[in-house]
Amino acid sequence: MTERDSTTRDSRCGHHAPAVPCDGVPPCDTAVSCDGTAASLGDYRAAFYAGRVAMAVLNRDGLVLAANPAFGELVGTAPDELVAATAADLTDLGADPRVWTAYREVLCGRSDRLRCTRRLKHPEGHSVWVEVTVEPLTGEERILLTVADISDRHDLLARLRHLQMHDPVTRLPNRALFFERLATTLETAAFDPAGTGRIGLCYLDLDGFKAVNDTLGHRVGDRLLSAVAQRLTRCAESAADRGPGRGRHLVARLGGDEFALLVEDSTGTDQLAELAQCVLDALQRPFDLAGQRLSVSASIGVVERTANGTTATGLMQAADTTLFWAKEDGKARWTLFDPERNAHRMTRQALSSTLRPAVERGEFTLEYQPLVGLDDGRAQGVEALVRWRHPQFGTLSPNRFIALAEENGAIVELGRWVLERACYQTRAWQLAHPGDDPLFVSVNVAVRQVWDSDLVADVAGILAETGLPPRLLQLELTESAVMGSAGRPLQALQALSDMGVRIAIDDFGTGYSNLAYLSRLPVSVLKLDGSFVHGFRSQEHPNPADEMIVEALVSLAHRLGLTVTAECVESAEQAERLRRIGCDTGQGWLYSRPVAPDRVEALLDGGRHTGG
Repeated sequence: MTERDSTTRDSRCGHHAPAVPCDGVPPCDTAVSCDGTAASLGDYRAAFYAGRVAMAVLNRDGLVLAANPAFGELVGTAPDELVAATAADLTDLGADPRVWTAYREVLCGRSDRLRCTRRLKHPEGHSVWVEVTVEPLTGEERILLTVADISDRHDLLARLRHLQMHDPVTRLPNRALFFERLATTLETAAFDPAGTGRIGLCYLDLDGFKAVNDTLGHRVGDRLLSAVAQRLTRCAESAADRGPGRGRHLVARLGGDEFALLVEDSTGTDQLAELAQCVLDALQRPFDLAGQRLSVSASIGVVERTANGTTATGLMQAADTTLFWAKEDGKARWTLFDPERNAHRMTRQALSSTLRPAVERGEFTLEYQPLVGLDDGRAQGVEALVRWRHPQFGTLSPNRFIALAEENGAIVELGRWVLERACYQTRAWQLAHPGDDPLFVSVNVAVRQVWDSDLVADVAGILAETGLPPRLLQLELTESAVMGSAGRPLQALQALSDMGVRIAIDDFGTGYSNLAYLSRLPVSVLKLDGSFVHGFRSQEHPNPADEMIVEALVSLAHRLGLTVTAECVESAEQAERLRRIGCDTGQGWLYSRPVAPDRVEALLDGGRHTGG
């Protein structure tokens, strides 16, 4: 604001500053409430000039009309020389746009008060923190400006804030200060034309730190954290000094053994990768702490992206996910955030959370793949395979959701639905073709269904409700679930077998392969894993080892009274070789892909011979 005569019209406020006494101090009858017994004008002026608080009277243009000695001492100028000076320049009110706007509102009469804290340069060279108050004088076209020195209070608050915002063990910024700085960075980075508009974060924790605390005590653990903090700080300082425009770095301890390195105005993933590698290298060097020589490592999640559109919550979620990947991938490494991998994780989470409601909404359906006799090529049964017709992700195969269902327990409800639907459908085929040997249906059962539900009661109830003979139901369990079974699982398998239901071991040969234990289990079928059959693909270059293994398994299974089904049969050559070494049935694309129930009906009508 330029200096103007006190009678100049303010173009913003639309006011004229009236004439004032020669000393600039307002008359008694307008500045104070005088009733004949009030203090005299002299007393008022005496108080103004003798006051220890710096004060000045301004006009509506923000120009000084009068200033007391305390104000002159504060700004290093005689009070008489301050008349007509611009008050905003003296008190730094124009440096902050928000403060300047609020100040103008008071001058124009649209606000009753402004109070703010400013940092002023004292004439002796040191800085002074002051509290500036601007308010109109009652009934006057004049403004009272008060400037109080609050340096001592400000320093005390600064010390308290430092204690509040820093970790006492490592002396690094703590979680509160980190998130405050992160929020400020995100708010300003996108609009700072001098910056890169990007932000980076290395989020790490120490591998095995809990063992240090548990074995050597928390005192040694705290010393280790302090030493780690020093090395992280050196890495950050070294990275910040390696070139102009590489951004500022904040190292913080977020809690426990978790640390964060925030890079403002980052220049790209290469910069963050370089910083993460520096941290790994620094922490790999042993620590000598009070006679203890310790070695630690760290897992680091690295995220780098544009600040615009990024939130603190989103950035930390990405960093936390990436740190988990680093742990999952083997620890002692840094991992860069991968949007595609994260999308897969989010999809997995979305599927997991909607599994149970999907069963109730009827989003699942069954397809059936024939189990074909290798001697005559006729379908003897079918395996029921569940599909999820997801409204967002389309039709999903079992490998997309069965493991999730087992993890969250939804497999019990889903498995019961599959069993009931498969039994109803198989009974319908049997009734539609009363003169033929009926097809049996094979249904996969998860071991959690045995533990978390009464599988025997479920099977008995469904067979009774559908009218399906028990001999037409086969339950498949994986080898790892069956081998070593004892207690409730073994009792359930025995009860189901006694009921007449067939028990099959799926994917045999990939788990324990405890052949001797088979003689003590109520198992009637072995399904050889498809990896054995893959070696049968080439007639010109056969794998004799695969054939010898399969032949031995088939021979042993037959001696134990079991039948053998080969999975993943894809060619006539494979089928012929499997038939020659004694396999009983085959399953695979040679015969048919999994199909809808009406296609199975057509297969029955056509004499049960498949495409093979």
